Amino acid sequence: MSATAKLKELGISLPPVATPAAAYVPFVRSGSLVFLSGHIARKDGKPWVGQLGLTMGTAEGQAAARSIAIELMGTLAAAVGGDLDKVRRIVKMTSLVNSTSTFTEHHLVTNGASQLLVEVFGAAGAHARSAFGVAQIPTGACVEIELIAEVA
Repeated sequence: MSATAKLKELGISLPPVATPAAAYVPFVRSGSLVFLSGHIARKDGKPWVGQLGLTMGTAEGQAAARSIAIELMGTLAAAVGGDLDKVRRIVKMTSLVNSTSTFTEHHLVTNGASQLLVEVFGAAGAHARSAFGVAQIPTGACVEIELIAEVA
């Protein structure tokens, strides 16, 4: 099943590319690779604020990461002229989790995004990744994720 068809089946519509909040661009294409800038979690159109291990738990963090994956796919679609079926592979994802020093489930939070990418792209959605705990993320967001994809 194509990525486009899978998104439709899941009832997911991709958002437009968000306007950068500082001096950067949403994506850069170099050859067959597309590098997506970090996207923060949003809820109801506003930054999804919270700190894992203090004001939110792993399940809510997973939901936040999943919401970022949807935003990332919207940006990726823009980078390939609107056709996600041009994505050959999700190569690498880096996830920053706003967390306390004792929180240790960053990898589980990040699964919220990873699992959706595999669901949408199949085997091509399986990717290398890193998940880090950080002291803070811009605007107090709970999670920020960046992505590298190979495209046709």
